[in-house]
Amino acid sequence: MEFKRITNIEDPNFKKLHDLMGQIFPPEEVLEYELWKEPLEDPSIRVFVAVYEEEVVGATEYRYYPDWNIAMTDFTIISKPGLSLGRFLAENRLKDLKQLAAQNGKELFGMFAEIYDPYRVEHHEFGGVKVMDPYVRREVLSHLGYKRLDLAYVHPSWENNGEAVSGLDLCFMPIKEEIAEIPASLVRDFLTTYYSVLSNKPQKWLDMVEKLAAKETVALLPL
Repeated sequence: MEFKRITNIEDPNFKKLHDLMGQIFPPEEVLEYELWKEPLEDPSIRVFVAVYEEEVVGATEYRYYPDWNIAMTDFTIISKPGLSLGRFLAENRLKDLKQLAAQNGKELFGMFAEIYDPYRVEHHEFGGVKVMDPYVRREVLSHLGYKRLDLAYVHPSWENNGEAVSGLDLCFMPIKEEIAEIPASLVRDFLTTYYSVLSNKPQKWLDMVEKLAAKETVALLPL
């Protein structure tokens, strides 16, 4: 198994990856093919695929924010069982992020992720891939150390149509397990920066961000 970074839309592995995303994720979660050009060339956005026998069988996209010393996991794809793909991707991602934090003179503070809540929304089947089942994913991410932010969360649709996407939790994995809350300003600033690429923000998202501005901290709850 190889852990290969993609930095160009012309990379043959990117076509395989984008096809895989279309099979796994609902349309509102997948950025159009051509719109990937700039993100892939952005050094702060790290897109890696797991290549097994010349086939893209898994992937993860994430980014590191040196000013806040945090990361965001954009997505993880596991397309086949029996290859220990989850462990392979998680370990290689964390190793890379710890190196980036060390280059920044720090120890990584933690990592955000959006996680589907299948107890509220049951229609996400992820292309029928059982290892991507939302119930399984939620428990795996809990095992990794992710905690749910005490926040009624929505995010803008990646189709940039002004719709608010619900049915997810914003979670955070603190590197130090004893951390029970994080600054609300960090959450607000992160979300504002992360979704700056989308021009058409839904009012529910704007209201959520405004509420964060009035808080000091956000509690981290069990997932």
